[in-house]
Amino acid sequence: MSGQDHMRTHLGNLSRSLLRLHKALLDSERVSYERVHGRIETNGAFFQLVLGDAWFAWLRPLSQLMVKIDELSEEEKIEDRTEMTLAIDSVRTMLTPSEEGNGFGRHYYDALQREPDVVLAHAAVRALLRTSSPGKESIT
Repeated sequence: MSGQDHMRTHLGNLSRSLLRLHKALLDSERVSYERVHGRIETNGAFFQLVLGDAWFAWLRPLSQLMVKIDELSEEEKIEDRTEMTLAIDSVRTMLTPSEEGNGFGRHYYDALQREPDVVLAHAAVRALLRTSSPGKESIT
């Protein structure tokens, strides 16, 4: 497998793992939201909340990063490894839970504490972040 193919495969695997993590986070947040605000009647209503409600705003940077990784994995030729490395480093940084503060890290910490599916999806992403990449011993 060429270096290009390996990078594309790695980004695709990372993208799929992030998608599973994102879904687990959305499911967890939906349950929390419904405990406070009542049942969300439709998936369309839920989608609108995810896009516009402050409750879900902390997840939007992850969504944007996922789009970036998808775009990179679909490029015909990955010419700039720096961009790929920055995206992967951004994932690593973003998915660092923090018991302190009030940003993404804190919300992520809380989700990891309450939802086993988030923990499993997190572990899968972290495992991919530890796998080797062409030209580097490890990308973690």
